Amino acid sequence: MSKPLPEGMIEATRLTQAGRLGEATALIQRLLKGAWPSGQEVGNNRSLPTIDVVVEDVTSRGGQPVADTVPTASVEPVSRSVPSVAGSLKDVVRRLRLAGGGQALHRALKKSPPRGDVAPSVGTFTAKMFRNDAGSRTYKLYVPSGYRGEQRPLIVMLHGCTQAPDDFAAGTRMNFAAEERNCFVVYPEQAAAANASKCWNWFNSSDQQRGKGEPALIAGLTRQVMADYAIDQRRIYIAGLSAGGAAAAVIAEAYPDLYAAVGVHSGLACGVARDMPSAFVAMQGRHPAPSARTLPEGGDSPAVPTIVFHGDRDTTVHPRNGAEVVARASAGTKLDLAVERGRVPAGHAYTRTVQRDDNGRGLIEEWVIHGGGHAWSGGSTSGSYTDPKGPDATREMLRFFFEHKRHG
Repeated sequence: MSKPLPEGMIEATRLTQAGRLGEATALIQRLLKGAWPSGQEVGNNRSLPTIDVVVEDVTSRGGQPVADTVPTASVEPVSRSVPSVAGSLKDVVRRLRLAGGGQALHRALKKSPPRGDVAPSVGTFTAKMFRNDAGSRTYKLYVPSGYRGEQRPLIVMLHGCTQAPDDFAAGTRMNFAAEERNCFVVYPEQAAAANASKCWNWFNSSDQQRGKGEPALIAGLTRQVMADYAIDQRRIYIAGLSAGGAAAAVIAEAYPDLYAAVGVHSGLACGVARDMPSAFVAMQGRHPAPSARTLPEGGDSPAVPTIVFHGDRDTTVHPRNGAEVVARASAGTKLDLAVERGRVPAGHAYTRTVQRDDNGRGLIEEWVIHGGGHAWSGGSTSGSYTDPKGPDATREMLRFFFEHKRHG
């Protein structure tokens, strides 16, 4: 007669069946370490679902489902301290794989990336804390070795759900690119107390306004770095992946006087959701078009130049969302459009669409990665949610950013 499942495994199975893959993965990680939750803890585990690991089907124009491109993770052997639940754990792992949560599971089970994969040894990468009236957040800051007190650009990088600064830095290799470009990179870290899956709360109406919530936190943190170092105020940029990409779109629109350009990778447009239910609808691409943004006074160009990356087989955030980021950024503008198609050697094909002003300056740029899923394009496998088959989103974003300076 088989033994009854421990209460923790029952809860992990329930979370998986409910599509709450991030929470199920975190619980499995605890179980592997022998940390079995009590009945009370299980009963209280009703936190917010993970925003960027919920998998939805993406349908092609012909109406046929597109295969999920998220790779299946290899699972480490079950700890000897919990042999009685090995079979149960494997079943939950199988369910997670079928649900498309392989990368989340892999990330939970693997160790933090080595320091050499996170940042060059010649620069400094340190942990800091920021506080203001909107709250507090820890962050990591990369200072390039070439900094000598002269004004340099700053890139703000917002991670996706369940990620952390080191993981995100290793996956994007942004610190290595920043060392070459002699610029700063700051990685704010979402607090588990603010969101159980460490998602930026881009979908909350209270976190979508200037001077309030997370936009005020990130803008304040940005200004703190500006106060501590010689940052070129005309060349401050913000980018993010998935929930971080959606948050970057919100924050750039709230603070066009602070950020010179924004990069949105596998994210959503500002204004497509106002709460949790509408967030999941938006992720599936079934929402109405977002409300039009407010154009800068007397202008007919984007408030903030925007570059977008999105895989056309993204089964987590529907590809329609990338197009809507572009549509919102270009609303009311008069720009010339140019389209080019290419392929990374031994990698993905892509379509790059650039919208330029009368002077030929690219103000909006969209990259559609054909066959790409929910992952940072051209990233390193040292981090999570990456697709090494390119194109290289990190270098293309920096190239686009440095073409723009904020006026004034």
